[in-house]
Amino acid sequence: MAVTAVFMGLELAGGWYANSLALLSDGAHMLTDLGAMALSLAAIWIARKPRTAKMSFGYQRAEILGALVSGLAIWLIAGGLVWEAFQRVRSPEEVRGPVVFVVATIGLLANLLSMKFLHHAQHDNLNARAAYLHLLSDTLGSVGAIIAGAVLWATGWKPIDPIITILISALLVASSWALIKETVSVLMESSPAHIDPEQVERDLLALEGVSAVHDLHIWSVSSGTAALSVHLLSDSPRDLLARARACLRDKHDIQHTTIQIESPESTDSEPCEGC
Repeated sequence: MAVTAVFMGLELAGGWYANSLALLSDGAHMLTDLGAMALSLAAIWIARKPRTAKMSFGYQRAEILGALVSGLAIWLIAGGLVWEAFQRVRSPEEVRGPVVFVVATIGLLANLLSMKFLHHAQHDNLNARAAYLHLLSDTLGSVGAIIAGAVLWATGWKPIDPIITILISALLVASSWALIKETVSVLMESSPAHIDPEQVERDLLALEGVSAVHDLHIWSVSSGTAALSVHLLSDSPRDLLARARACLRDKHDIQHTTIQIESPESTDSEPCEGC
């Protein structure tokens, strides 16, 4: 956050001095990087709060909500940049190419340094991935600003500045799509992408004594935390619960499970209405 804050100020000042939309957009995006990292930090802190009687799963979904807000912020910024870029395409303004080139190069180095800090964390946490995506898209923005600065420095062709800005905006939306899709999937309680519900059902049916599986539900509480509930029909339930839990834990890494074992005499094995 400290690295981003320092170089954000440098890019915004350089963009204002050079009158470069590409540099200003890169600086503005570094501002959203700062916000995304602060939001991620706050969401991770909230998610670690212990569960209560009312919040039985705890506050883990704060991580998902933070990542969703961060992803949508990228789209909002991209829309504003495209609007401003089209205004400049219609009436190009004078831009100081050398200043754009030098400042954007410094900004690129800052983004690469920040990405190094978050590289490993982004694999384990949606919030960290959101912050990493902000930095990745900002790195692309710095590359675009460097290209714009080089072209302006060499040829003085003014339209390159808004054109690069539009391309950067398209990359911002594309890079954040997977993040938003995953956060919405978690909020809609879809099965986690790395778990195959049909394979889970087959593995449970393969357990000795299980004759039917119904009302199988698998969802994500937060990134990396899957939960499952299921009804198993069995006429020999001895140690079945332990074997089912071991199967789900060892084969599918599902730790939080609720398993209802039913006997043929107590149920018709059909899924209950609204279960």
